[in-house]
Amino acid sequence: MILNIPVKVGNSVIQSNNFNEGTTIATVADMSDMLFVGKVDETEVGQIKENMPIKLTIGALNDRSFDARLEYISPKGTEESGAILFEIKAAAKISEDIFVRAGYSANAEIVLQSVKDVLAIPESSVEFSGDTSFVYVLTNEEPQQFEKKSIQIGLSDGIYIEVKEGLDADSRLRGAAIDPKAKKTAL
Repeated sequence: MILNIPVKVGNSVIQSNNFNEGTTIATVADMSDMLFVGKVDETEVGQIKENMPIKLTIGALNDRSFDARLEYISPKGTEESGAILFEIKAAAKISEDIFVRAGYSANAEIVLQSVKDVLAIPESSVEFSGDTSFVYVLTNEEPQQFEKKSIQIGLSDGIYIEVKEGLDADSRLRGAAIDPKAKKTAL
């Protein structure tokens, strides 16, 4: 795809040599082979490694997602607004039936750990006290009564949290419902 033609009819064109860059007559790109450039905070950069899978979401394409692979992690951070950030680069293959423009902004999601086929509940329904996690389980419908129940938790994605012990899919929680049909296949 031609991205830019900076010269006009009648402009002088200079050949590239050791002393001169020359005149750019056109900028072309393979739009199916895209490069994502982003930044990762210093608190998280130690958890990522090259070749990790990344999910890119491009808002301009109705939040469409694309698979990518982490290719580069900068060895040196830069300070921005008081935080140290490290540049990352990821390669994404875009199918030719999707029209992508150069310069779109995107968000990257890097999966550090995952579990499959687990019971997951909204993290907002879990209360924490020291090293103990607990929820309130419905014990009586009319009048509503709840029992404080200790649970063992696992991974969290910030919205849902894995429950390893203490609940089953039939449990009814205060503030959240466990929908066995919506059981998380990955977290």
